[in-house]
Amino acid sequence: MQRVGDLVWAAGDMRCRGFLLAGTAGRTTLNGQGLQHQDGHSHLLAYPVPNLRCYDPAFAYEMAVIIRDGIQRMYVDGESVFYYLTLCNENYAMPPMPPGAEAGILKGMYVCKPSALKGAKLKAQLLGSGTILNEVLKAQQILAEKYGVAADVWSVTSYKELRRDAMECDRWNLLHPGETPQVPYVTQCLDPSEGVIVASSDYVKMLPDALQRWVGRPMLNLGTEGFGRSENRKSLRDFFEVDARYVTLATLTQLARQHQIKPEIVAQALKDLDIDPAKPNPLTA
Repeated sequence: MQRVGDLVWAAGDMRCRGFLLAGTAGRTTLNGQGLQHQDGHSHLLAYPVPNLRCYDPAFAYEMAVIIRDGIQRMYVDGESVFYYLTLCNENYAMPPMPPGAEAGILKGMYVCKPSALKGAKLKAQLLGSGTILNEVLKAQQILAEKYGVAADVWSVTSYKELRRDAMECDRWNLLHPGETPQVPYVTQCLDPSEGVIVASSDYVKMLPDALQRWVGRPMLNLGTEGFGRSENRKSLRDFFEVDARYVTLATLTQLARQHQIKPEIVAQALKDLDIDPAKPNPLTA
């Protein structure tokens, strides 16, 4: 996005329609190509363009739903919008679409895999997006098998759409004080849910941070702050602290902060997950 930013603004000003597809999406997907390809910030640069709809899909069915909706909006309904889609260049299995997921994909989030662990006292809501959603799904399994935590996994397809909707609700409520307040979609999703909330993505932490005031309880957000000079994806995700191990650690940390587990369990998890608490801060390393 930083290379075509002026052109994107010009396209928005001209009421351009179409799809801008970013094949170098994410800070850990193109290691070895130079730091300029390790992109953890394009969604922030795209955020201010008013008529640019931004999505970070993880699976093929999400992409299909978004593109179909975009064609309808732009070329059938005649809306003056255009789309920025960050695509992955990583090979992994594409699952079938969960029933009824279409609306959530377009609004910005939906449950892509509820927990299979029944009757657990410890619960969590895990948010993932793009290729890092796969790490969140791995963390869901680790938390269930090793720590007895029932975690639902949400695919966050668009932080911008979630924030846009929340701000529209806030504005409507401001201008209609005597009417029933509107509730943002992200609040509708997470308020009825149980457990701590952890988000992880291939982008900077400011993206999930932008939702905090509408969530209703603390979020612990993982992201790719700083430069990354590691030699492969696995090492990069360890360096940036966004992989399944860190999602697991963040979830346990939140549970400890809520006094649902003892701090000693988190300390032991650091050892079990082979995480070095003395490793350099990726923001300054």
